[in-house]
Amino acid sequence: MQQAAPQPSSMQSPASTSVLSAQAPSPPATLHSDNSTLASADNSLSSDANYTERATPEDPMRTGKRGRTFSPEPSTEFQIFVQATTGRLLPIYGAGLFAQRAAAFGPVDKAPAPENMVIGAGDELRIRIWGQVNFSANLRVSREGEIYLPKAGAVHVAGLEFSAVAGHLRAVLERVYRNFELSVDMGEIHSIQVYVTGQARQPGEYTVSALSTLVDAVFLSGGPSGAGSMRHVLLKRQGKVVTDFDLYALLVKGDKSGDAQLQSGDVLVIPAAGPQVALLGSVRVAAIYELRGQQSIEELLDMGGGRTAVSSGGRISVERIEDHAQRRAFSLASDAAGLQSLLADGDIVRIDSIVSSYREAVTLRGSLANPGRFLWHAGMRLSELLPDRDALVTRDYWWRRTQLGLPAPELAAPSSAPSSRDEPTEGPAAVSSPGAQTDWNFAVVERLDPATMATSLLPFNLGKLVLDHDAAQDLELKPGDVVTIFSQEDLHPPIDEQTKYVHLQGEFVHAGVYSVAPGETLRSLVARAGGLTGKAYLYGSEFTRKSTQALEQQRLNELADRLEHQLLRASIKMDSAGEVGGLANGGAQNGRPGTQVSSVNRELIERLRRLQPTGRIVLDLKPHSAGESALPEMPLEDGDTLRVPSTPATVQVIGAVLDQNAFLYRDGERAGSYLHLAGGMNRDADHRQIFILRADGSVTGRGAGQSALTSGFDNLHLNPGDTIVVPEKNIGAGAMRQFMALTEIFSQFALGAAAVNILK
Repeated sequence: MQQAAPQPSSMQSPASTSVLSAQAPSPPATLHSDNSTLASADNSLSSDANYTERATPEDPMRTGKRGRTFSPEPSTEFQIFVQATTGRLLPIYGAGLFAQRAAAFGPVDKAPAPENMVIGAGDELRIRIWGQVNFSANLRVSREGEIYLPKAGAVHVAGLEFSAVAGHLRAVLERVYRNFELSVDMGEIHSIQVYVTGQARQPGEYTVSALSTLVDAVFLSGGPSGAGSMRHVLLKRQGKVVTDFDLYALLVKGDKSGDAQLQSGDVLVIPAAGPQVALLGSVRVAAIYELRGQQSIEELLDMGGGRTAVSSGGRISVERIEDHAQRRAFSLASDAAGLQSLLADGDIVRIDSIVSSYREAVTLRGSLANPGRFLWHAGMRLSELLPDRDALVTRDYWWRRTQLGLPAPELAAPSSAPSSRDEPTEGPAAVSSPGAQTDWNFAVVERLDPATMATSLLPFNLGKLVLDHDAAQDLELKPGDVVTIFSQEDLHPPIDEQTKYVHLQGEFVHAGVYSVAPGETLRSLVARAGGLTGKAYLYGSEFTRKSTQALEQQRLNELADRLEHQLLRASIKMDSAGEVGGLANGGAQNGRPGTQVSSVNRELIERLRRLQPTGRIVLDLKPHSAGESALPEMPLEDGDTLRVPSTPATVQVIGAVLDQNAFLYRDGERAGSYLHLAGGMNRDADHRQIFILRADGSVTGRGAGQSALTSGFDNLHLNPGDTIVVPEKNIGAGAMRQFMALTEIFSQFALGAAAVNILK
């Protein structure tokens, strides 16, 4: 037998530890495509994509110890052509079967030997004889094909099928012995050499177990390459074709009956792929398929796993190349005749999905309990879809109410029906009515004219339909109509028609959540809630509004962006003048003052971005204001909150002072006294920017051009809950001087005293 080509020692593997021990050469570099565009396709190894083999240094392929993977890349011109036509990179069907080999093969040489296995040199025969003579031995077949039996001498067994060995030995022993029994089993099995040629991923010479089959050798060689055939794997023996195996039989049907036992010297030839077609669309397995002879569209669909549930039962689209000169597109009916149409090399077959339309149905959607599609019938009207107010109760509402353990309430009537409006819900456990957020004045039917394909909108008044049962609003429906119920958030009706809930918290006689009547003001609502308690500190009240908070957040973000832009411009200017270096490269010149300033300023900007405005509106109350009559007659919005605290007992001093603390309020004490209690300002204090954050949210700063120590700031009166803020100096010049103008920031956004700690 011809000796195998020499291989690196790391690629050797004894047959006893692996089914197949490969000795194929390393893959040529040309197998790997550098087409980055096509290589970005789906790389899931579970799909039947093409694969280019890659090995790790620890596993230089075919060792049988670790797995082998392939990276998906287009490898054929037809794949590229299909991708350019359809915009989708389709895998070659079956290539994924060879994408990853198992980490180790089971020892097939220990499996029962097949009856037709041919005995060869190196095989081990386990012979047991009992009766007139007792003999037990494991005998290895010599290179001459013989084993030695006592008194019988050398017995030639090579070339015999395993099923004939026992009879042959019995005939030899009967010449010497009588009255005995004999059994023969296979021990270790010899290895054979086979050759894999043609369009295999790893063509070459392989040393395999004598139990190996054609399929085993195909897997060992990595299967057909992108240009190789899946439909014709030829096994040649002594120049004659023994088997023409179709891998699709194994892939599609799991049929391995065409597999054949290998013998030493066998040659596996994988020819170039035959005619190919592409199948895509609503099919189970979209891929590029190889044809074997003339095949129909029905057979192609069978190979692709059939249609999906959403495939159209109408027509099949086909694109075909004619005479290698031009392309033609046509469609076939999905009937028996169309499915029997024969395919041609290069066809692209597409199965379209169904159109998302419904026959004899109407659609109900929007702010209601049970949106969905409903069977249409002649004479169907809106009142059948929306019979009463219960149909408008959203499931989210009932879930929230169940979480609170509350019973189902009477539903709220629309704002357009004052006669049936419920009384304002009061108390801390108030929950909004389920229909309260529904827009009762406007709903719409969307209708498509099948003749002109034009869409029209038919509006109707939901309140009159559901509550008043107005026949004029009960429109007749047609198949395909879409009925949409809007919420107030969708359309934003006039403020007097919006459902509004306001929170009253703190020192109220009856604190809680109140529904607000149209035109009701803050003063009248507080009066309806029983007014204020005797401990109410109205000057320190906090009125917040959601819309104001959103606007302030937008303005605060714009301020941060503007300051960051100014910082960048100032830094570039300083760099160009040589004053600050290293800003462009991330502050590489550590220790330079300009670099440190830039880092501090950027950190301050990031802290500014983290601030969250409260949406507070300063009510312009006096320090000694009392009673609800002092509140402004301002209209209310949904989500407004008024918090009225009790009179605080302290005044805070924070910032660049020696002792940040809260001090007891003493009537008549002025700002200078509290600064003195805090130990005075430290050396980092910015005297020019000191200010008072009043309890009502307003800001009082020192007079322009005056020193904080000599100005009238020390003589300013303080009120309970006021806060003196002493900012630190801003190390820097130019545009960043605006950044520390905290008076502007606090007065614009009413951030509160706690925000100073963020900006410090």
